[in-house]
Amino acid sequence: MAEGMALPERIAQQRAGLGDPRALVGELRRALVLVPFQDGGLWTAELSGVRWICGFTDEGALARFARARDSGDGRATGRTWEFAELRGARLLDEIIPAMDEPAGVAINIADPAGAMLFPPVAGIVPDAVAVDADADADDTQGGGRG
Repeated sequence: MAEGMALPERIAQQRAGLGDPRALVGELRRALVLVPFQDGGLWTAELSGVRWICGFTDEGALARFARARDSGDGRATGRTWEFAELRGARLLDEIIPAMDEPAGVAINIADPAGAMLFPPVAGIVPDAVAVDADADADDTQGGGRG
């Protein structure tokens, strides 16, 4: 999955305080992301009122997540994990708007030093489903500060 290798590099830059957030989102949009299946749908988790699609940049990152989920201590259990390979743009532009709740993408969550959250805010997800879109609209409707 060579196409996705730039996303981990962009994440590392951002985590080091050197990255450009717009370039990071652009890289997610271009990347192929592995998303495991759970109960007939994409694997998600809920945290603080946001539904997070759990995605991985490569099979190694997905395998670390699977080991942690299966055994709780990182040992292999032999369970087979099915997953979809989706372009990040499809997650952001099609799947998240269809979820009917605030949703974002969580990348490589089993890798504490390489994980990154892409929250449901303007500039990441479509404005129609961004949790901060109403606040931005209010500022442009003549109710701005002055």
